[in-house]
Amino acid sequence: MCVLAPTRELACQIEQEADKFGRSSGIRTACCYGGAPRGAQSGALRRGAQVVVACPGRLNDFIQSRVANMQNVTYLVLDEADRMLDMGFEPQIRSIIGATPPERQTLLFTATWPKEVRSLASEFLTRPIHVQTGSVDVLTVNKDITQHVMFVRDEAEKNQQMLSIFQTLSQGDRCLIFCEMKRSCEDLATSLMQTYGVPVVRIHGDMAQYERTGALEAFKNGRSPIMVATDVAARGIDVKGITVVINYDASGSSKDYVHRIGRTGRAGCKGTAYTFLLPREEKKAQDIVQVLQRSGAIIPPELEQFVQNRRRGGGKGGKGRGKGGGKGKGGSKGGGKGGGFGKGKPGPGLP
Repeated sequence: MCVLAPTRELACQIEQEADKFGRSSGIRTACCYGGAPRGAQSGALRRGAQVVVACPGRLNDFIQSRVANMQNVTYLVLDEADRMLDMGFEPQIRSIIGATPPERQTLLFTATWPKEVRSLASEFLTRPIHVQTGSVDVLTVNKDITQHVMFVRDEAEKNQQMLSIFQTLSQGDRCLIFCEMKRSCEDLATSLMQTYGVPVVRIHGDMAQYERTGALEAFKNGRSPIMVATDVAARGIDVKGITVVINYDASGSSKDYVHRIGRTGRAGCKGTAYTFLLPREEKKAQDIVQVLQRSGAIIPPELEQFVQNRRRGGGKGGKGRGKGGGKGKGGSKGGGKGGGFGKGKPGPGLP
């Protein structure tokens, strides 16, 4: 069996789960991904493994260099197929599929169903059975996630709001903070540690694999209950106890927004998501409004006003900066505390 996954962290997570089930039966697993030495990975392949979990780039390298032989693959699994295509792995995926026997069984898992994934499925799957959970054409948010939008003037106000959110965390809670760029992820983590003494780890694509693995492990076991990350952590990573997600930098698309906040509110647990919006981010605000409408969530008045003003080319709108709360009403029309979705008590706004 060969399982393809988009990121190193997800590949390692799948390999760990496969090893749990297969170890007692003598089933050997191997995990292959970039950013780590090839020697140990190629050694595991040469010794033989019944289950190989890999990122497309590294596995394709092993196939080209004749380290990996795909002719005995009877099951091929593509996990997070849409994400792998988004990351530009289509040539490697096609090469890997081409190296496997045509009589294999192929399983394709995808959170969305865009034309690129449909094209891949129609080309490489024969008479497939299509199993659908929920809507694949409309992005919706888990009902167990309470969403908040907070308008901020600048980075300094983002930090103020973020520190206020930290004060609401209880013992055992974990908070995942998303930044758009690797540099801003690094800078924010450093600032939180050095300026505020916050126990934080960070994870992004420029880090060595051992650093990423150590950071994720510290986050999982609670030694560092706060993690700052790029979108490398938005898909597939399953860490128990994430109660809060903060979009420090608002996501670039509604799809990324849904996947980011989907790290909380998992397996029947409740979660809370906060998104910071700057005055210039009207396109991101529109994306969030669309997601909220599809999810049946109440749109804060200041967010709706902000989007309407921008559509008309009008005023600055949306200066509300407080947290809002719960699942009901709790927004004001200008400044002040609003911004929440729902009926709970509004959180403490900053002056």
